[in-house]
Amino acid sequence: MKNVAIIKIRLGEEKKLQKISRQTFHETFADQNSVENMMRYLEEGFSLEKLRDEIQDPRSAFYFVTDGNEPMGYLKLNLANAQTELQELGGMEIERIYVLKSEQGKGFGNLLFNKALEIAVANGATYIWLGVWEKNLPAIEFYKKKGMEVFDSHVFPLGDEEQLDYLMRRPVRLPIES
Repeated sequence: MKNVAIIKIRLGEEKKLQKISRQTFHETFADQNSVENMMRYLEEGFSLEKLRDEIQDPRSAFYFVTDGNEPMGYLKLNLANAQTELQELGGMEIERIYVLKSEQGKGFGNLLFNKALEIAVANGATYIWLGVWEKNLPAIEFYKKKGMEVFDSHVFPLGDEEQLDYLMRRPVRLPIES
């Protein structure tokens, strides 16, 4: 991991973002969902137009984690009323942390999570939060190790299915344990 960098995604990189978004989402969820629901979500959720709009939104930010020249994963953050829920001034949403399946376990997720904390501090957020599918046990465990706790849930529509996401959060600065 000597050539690892976290790079802000800019307008003009939406095709590269679309490719990794679709690949990582498919790798993570395809085996537990119908082909029809996956295809619909991949088309609608990661269309070039939607990604272009999200990249241009000043209340959101995307970052690639790269090892050399190629993205290994990415991060999407939302502030203020760009947050999908809560929309409180003290909060910052981690909407997406995705790492290619072949690159998982190599520390890229940790780097992206730490980048999110760094940005939360820089923006004066007091807590970070996210939604994670109840069946995505590896992600839930990852976030628990990062100090996040379940505080609520919401419905996440995937095609014609309504799925349950746990909402998790943690203070930006965790108290020092005695």
